[in-house]
Amino acid sequence: MASAAEQLAANINFGAFAKAEELKKRIWFTLGALLVYRLGTYIPLPGINPEALAQAFNQAQTGIIGLFNMFSGGAVGRMAIFALGIMPYISASIIIQLMTTVSPTLEQLKKDGERGRKVINQYTRYGTVFLATLQAYGISVGLEGSTDIVTDPGLFFRFSAVLTLVGGTMFLMWLGEQITARGIGNGISLIIFAGIVAELPTAIAGTLELGRQGALSTPLILGVIILAIVVIAFIVFMERAQRRLIIQYPKRQVGNKMFQGDSSHLPLKLNTAGVIPPIFASSLLLLPVTVANFASGQGPEWLTTVTALLGHGQPLYMILYAALIVFFVFFYTAIVFNPQETADNLKKHGGFIPGIRPGQRTAEYIDRILTRISVLGAIYLVLVCLLPEFLISATGVPFYFGGTSLLIVVSVTMDTVSQIQGHLLAHQYEGLVKKSKLRGKRR
Repeated sequence: MASAAEQLAANINFGAFAKAEELKKRIWFTLGALLVYRLGTYIPLPGINPEALAQAFNQAQTGIIGLFNMFSGGAVGRMAIFALGIMPYISASIIIQLMTTVSPTLEQLKKDGERGRKVINQYTRYGTVFLATLQAYGISVGLEGSTDIVTDPGLFFRFSAVLTLVGGTMFLMWLGEQITARGIGNGISLIIFAGIVAELPTAIAGTLELGRQGALSTPLILGVIILAIVVIAFIVFMERAQRRLIIQYPKRQVGNKMFQGDSSHLPLKLNTAGVIPPIFASSLLLLPVTVANFASGQGPEWLTTVTALLGHGQPLYMILYAALIVFFVFFYTAIVFNPQETADNLKKHGGFIPGIRPGQRTAEYIDRILTRISVLGAIYLVLVCLLPEFLISATGVPFYFGGTSLLIVVSVTMDTVSQIQGHLLAHQYEGLVKKSKLRGKRR
């Protein structure tokens, strides 16, 4: 069955794509939604002085504000209506998912299927509004504390800034949900992906300009390019890596017919959590210091100290980033894959792993294998996200060449392409079924 699917996938061509009308509609919808997102990153907040903002941002972009600007697609540098990006929604999702492990009410909602999922999503939206309001108010206060950035400081500016930024985040949350439902790929991941890719040409041009001016040596630029290619190849290899557990099905009799036993496999991805752990880890590290660099030293002393310690490339930032990635690898894997449920489904359909007793023993075996490969997946994510960051912080190359950005771009691209291939396969199967029915009628 697997070889037939691979053969069919190899035969996918442009002609099959041209006939897949539903797929084309989904792709056009996704592109249109991402275009709306990019337009929003160029609409500035009311009451902002662009020249003073650009000057203040140029002094702060080497720190964590530059990383935040990368995830927002350059909206922070322009202080656009989408400056908060989608990060408050991701932070709220983390908090709700963490609470499901300690709150019996949320845990029960999680088990209630579609109804429970809708309630949890509603709680996540409320949390997004709360976090976005806090961050937006902090940004408005920080902007007022900076010199000449706000043309008319006061209560009205704070109110309008909070309202605009929170509205922008809620719109992006809705847009991401629409892309997931009516487009191709995961909407939230694609929004972050679009922001990184859109700013990539500017980052490349800026790096080449630094090389022309002599600020960066030519061998260093070539080394960064080679490193990026190697990291991309490593990401593709590790994202495709699987541990396949052999599943055996016994002989069975249906009526007077005896069906031979069959064998299949249960694929366990090396990185089950995907790109979620780096995004979650980044959002949590960005949350407490969103405003600090805009305060220009006028905030509390402890906030200034925290900002300095959590600066991009600082040891504390790297340690916390690695620890959060490892935590979210295991946490998110436990959410998306339930060994007990998988073992129960195998037992229900008569399948078993050779040498392992069905039921609880099978669940324990799958959980043990999943834990081992999750350790490798966590090490892989930490290496990909941190090793290039050390080099970038030491050389001053833009964040867009870092491991986190490359991981997001490559992983989201692979996931989107696989979904497109899945739609094409389904379309070809439908075409084959229709042809077989027509031939049967003719006969």
